[in-house]
Amino acid sequence: MPNTDPNCLFCKIVRKEIPADEVLRDEHVVAFRDLNPQAPTHVLVIPTEHAAHLSDFAQSANDAGAARLLSAAAEIGRRFGRDGYRVVMNEGPDGGQTVHHLHAHVLAGRHMTWPPG
Repeated sequence: MPNTDPNCLFCKIVRKEIPADEVLRDEHVVAFRDLNPQAPTHVLVIPTEHAAHLSDFAQSANDAGAARLLSAAAEIGRRFGRDGYRVVMNEGPDGGQTVHHLHAHVLAGRHMTWPPG
């Protein structure tokens, strides 16, 4: 079992203690539909190893885990995006992060505007 935090919501999903509508799972990542979608497709991709933030993950992840996080986000974007998709990672309070386990939001199924907000 990967290194997880016993109190982390997303680690509980990794350990299958909390159900999630999963679209992908392997040894490095779990991807599941967001409970509060901001687009027709809104999937969260999380590493199976606990890292609270991108800056933590960048320092501790092995190359395979980091590459898989990005490739899984792209795989989901291609699967669900009609003419493209957006991948977003938030870090810290000013970045809008609300769950302190690194996660990528994959948004697809509609035209995305800029700036995002």
